[in-house]
Amino acid sequence: MADRFPGVSNETIDSFLDYIALEKGLSGATIDAYSRDLYQADGWARDNLEKPLQHLESTELTGYSAALSELGLAASSVRRKLSALRRYFLFLVREGRRADDPAATLRPPRGERRLPDVLGVDEVTAMIEVWDGSDALSTRNRALMEIAYGAGLRESEIVGLTVDRVFLAQRWVRPLGKGRKERIIPLGGPAVHWLSVYLDEVRPDLHRMSGGRYTNFFLSYRGRPLTRMTIWNLVRKSAVMANLVAERVHPHTLRHSFATHLLEGGADLRVVQELLGHSDIRTTEIYTSIDRSYLSEVLATFHPRP
Repeated sequence: MADRFPGVSNETIDSFLDYIALEKGLSGATIDAYSRDLYQADGWARDNLEKPLQHLESTELTGYSAALSELGLAASSVRRKLSALRRYFLFLVREGRRADDPAATLRPPRGERRLPDVLGVDEVTAMIEVWDGSDALSTRNRALMEIAYGAGLRESEIVGLTVDRVFLAQRWVRPLGKGRKERIIPLGGPAVHWLSVYLDEVRPDLHRMSGGRYTNFFLSYRGRPLTRMTIWNLVRKSAVMANLVAERVHPHTLRHSFATHLLEGGADLRVVQELLGHSDIRTTEIYTSIDRSYLSEVLATFHPRP
């Protein structure tokens, strides 16, 4: 199945890609993925039905979905491709290029959702506390680890966090998430303490290293914004120093652990959804599977007749 019909461009797909880039602010990687998925569907439509993607009807889209499954693709990959189609056809309807939405009834295949890796509370604590604030970078790293777990931030949100989005007196932070959506997350005592120490005692010196050019909250030892790779390496190094298996630990592990520990502690799913910045509750529901596993483990361990 070709990614793109040879020598053919599709103006409706290109218009959609411009829309999600300019008006929705999606990342380049996300736009590339949409482009591949939509041009693959367009190529299939032209090869098999001799018409472009925008002219397909519901039954024909169902046929395309079946063709994807026959290729042996993982259910998660098929779901992603069908999600691109639903968003594309919704765009066509909103733009008045179609009167109906043939993808409205398109249903993705069922498949097991892979549970994210989650650390125990003691493991997370060990990773955070390997940084004791004995020097400037140790203080910065401690502050970063405290907010990564304490607020469940994504790597991109940590990288993009600016000084004016951290409100230590009010004990909350306002990250800019996916799709440039903002949310407010309360901060616990340890996070507030270490962020305050870093902001007052360390960041001013780092800020001067680059001539005060950057407003990013977390800066490198040269005064420049951190990269996602820097954060990735920091989390891995923290895991090694805490004697954990580094291969199972990455920045998102702290976010997964944040959500799971809240649910295990009795937090409402809707609250966790808001804190994580998920637009769809179904994305958050994956953590209920982890929580149920935890409850089953507790039952098996402590019940007299497990």
